[in-house]
Amino acid sequence: MGLQETKIESLPFVKAELNYLAPVAGKPRTYAFDPPPGEPKSTALPEPHVLPIFDGRVVANNFSLDRQGFELVRHPTVVRNFYDDEEVKRVYYPAVEAFLKATLKADRVLIFDHTVRRRVEGAADIRGAGPRQPATRVHVDQTASSGANRVREHLPDEAEELLKGRVQVINLWRPIRGPLRDSPLAMLDGTTVKDGDLIASDLIYPNRQGETYSVRFNPGHRWFYFRDMTPDEAILLKCYDSATDGRTRFGPHTAFVDPTTPTDAPPRESIELRTLVFHKR
Repeated sequence: MGLQETKIESLPFVKAELNYLAPVAGKPRTYAFDPPPGEPKSTALPEPHVLPIFDGRVVANNFSLDRQGFELVRHPTVVRNFYDDEEVKRVYYPAVEAFLKATLKADRVLIFDHTVRRRVEGAADIRGAGPRQPATRVHVDQTASSGANRVREHLPDEAEELLKGRVQVINLWRPIRGPLRDSPLAMLDGTTVKDGDLIASDLIYPNRQGETYSVRFNPGHRWFYFRDMTPDEAILLKCYDSATDGRTRFGPHTAFVDPTTPTDAPPRESIELRTLVFHKR
């Protein structure tokens, strides 16, 4: 039975607050460092909405990157310490590269960075100041423009040739410890995203400027999460796809506060790898 034939309303769910983009004049922008004097850290202000987030475990086999923009996969790992960058790059990177190449039937995979997150109560998500925190706003990591620019940034000599084929930016996200009950990841079903829901927003670094999508609220949006994820599981999340043939190109997502989380649940620890995935067509 496919997802379209499944009664979504019959699935278990939690109701939680998700932070969409509040109406803003001009293009939203956020500084990834301390802003210049007199400038706000961000003009992308949150507009919270309490919504049902369905547990997709029962129908996990019906999700796909090209329809919903995300998938749950089983992916055991032998990494012992995800806080050791050298071990992550030596052991985890090649394993994920091989896994994605086989799973996505890709011609080539390039991992261009990773982020480890550990929730610390009351801490702000500031780059370079302690562990990164779960991202609590609805967003997509890339846009139609910045997704292609990732190829030019990381493979400048080959970029124009590679961009003639199909290019994806795929994140592989997993909990470091589990079962994960604290600050799980919610994914927006890409089939419910409409034109105009995604708002290009500047992300300003000290030495460059990136672009992400913020997301406007749409009552037709449908959200999913996977309850009690273990470290042997991961989520494939589509952040960009150059294909324009009707498949889902962008996967909005956000961490959220699950009201059913036990008070003694360990704080979320997770790692995400960001990858460029190439198909010759």
